[in-house]
Amino acid sequence: MPATPALPSLQVPARDAAPAPAAGLPTGPADDTADSTAGNGPGTSLTPTPRTLWLRSRWFLLAGAVLLVTGLLLAGLKGEDRYPPLDPRSTDPGGTHAVVRLLEQQGLSTGTTSDPAAPAAGAETFVVAEPDRLTADQLRALAAARHSRLVLIAPSSETLDLLAPTVTPSGQGDLQDYVAPVTTSAACSLPDAVRAGSAQLGGLLYRPGPKGTGCYPRHNAYPLVQEPIGAGTDVVVLGSGAFLTNDKLDEEGNASLALGLLGSRPRLTWLLPDYGAATPADRQKELTDFIPEGWYWAGLQLAVAALLAAAWRGRRLGPVVAENLPVVVRAAETTEGRARLYRRAKARGRAADALRRATCTRLAPALGVPLLHGAPDPVALCAAVADRLAGDSTAAAVQFLLYGPAPTDDAALLRLADDLDALERQVRQP
Repeated sequence: MPATPALPSLQVPARDAAPAPAAGLPTGPADDTADSTAGNGPGTSLTPTPRTLWLRSRWFLLAGAVLLVTGLLLAGLKGEDRYPPLDPRSTDPGGTHAVVRLLEQQGLSTGTTSDPAAPAAGAETFVVAEPDRLTADQLRALAAARHSRLVLIAPSSETLDLLAPTVTPSGQGDLQDYVAPVTTSAACSLPDAVRAGSAQLGGLLYRPGPKGTGCYPRHNAYPLVQEPIGAGTDVVVLGSGAFLTNDKLDEEGNASLALGLLGSRPRLTWLLPDYGAATPADRQKELTDFIPEGWYWAGLQLAVAALLAAAWRGRRLGPVVAENLPVVVRAAETTEGRARLYRRAKARGRAADALRRATCTRLAPALGVPLLHGAPDPVALCAAVADRLAGDSTAAAVQFLLYGPAPTDDAALLRLADDLDALERQVRQP
């Protein structure tokens, strides 16, 4: 039988690929009309079912639910302080809400302001918890306001030069003396301190001017200094406001001293600098007020990660759908098309291997050699072929033809195809 001209360019890319139809031999009229579709049954869609989607995504949904519940719990818990220390609105241990409420119960009028130049409302005590946060212009405006009593907490020497020039800090240069708050007797003639007795004062130390009074002495200086600046007006300098806080107010004589210093005038005004993070007292807190700022950045990062994951997943191919081709493709056309592609790759070894493997697979059943894992035993097959050919060929020659080296050029591949075709015809002859 003459060899098929397309066989020299027939090349198979992998061992698991099906052998070329006919492998150089005609197998009947069905070869010209064979249907080369992937399956014989109706088209089958591999679109994921709801159950498959649930099995794939349940762990992601569970992780998202845990993250959501954790965020809600943390949002419902008390977050970081929204008020700075010594803030009269704060009920935290470091706040001063308790002393303000006590003064209100005694009939004092209390309020807050963020304007250091606010004019005095009659007899008024004006408390500045952080005077060093004010600019020089604000300090001069505060000095010009002439409040009845000005209470400064831990001011620096620059602040004192503008608000209480006769009061000097203890220490040299910027290294002001600082002592821890401990219980100390008043040891002065200031009526508010004498009434309170021992109290827990500390912090920075100061020395009063010629007309001033220092109380609770520590190392020849005082954490409380009262300095008159005019008729009925004075400045009270405190080294620390710790005795005013909610957690220290009920110890020793702290409460009595705080009420005396802050409640000696009918009105109390607390200066609140622009803290930025403080929540206005007249605004009701919302859910977002309890969420720490770091959560917003974490949410933004998660959103970016989700978008990147969506873009990555979107570039993947969809599910495989197996279906019949709309037309019947002739087997010869498929063989010729694949042969051209393999010839371009010059994969002669793969083509020869496919031809030999196909020949062995067809000869084994004809000679009664069993197939193991889809291929016959080489020794048994070569011996059976040699016995069938009798004295025309030896087992070594058959083994060289069926399992020999790969051809080096297209001519050698063509001769191999012819030899395999002739061998198979001889074996099948009765």
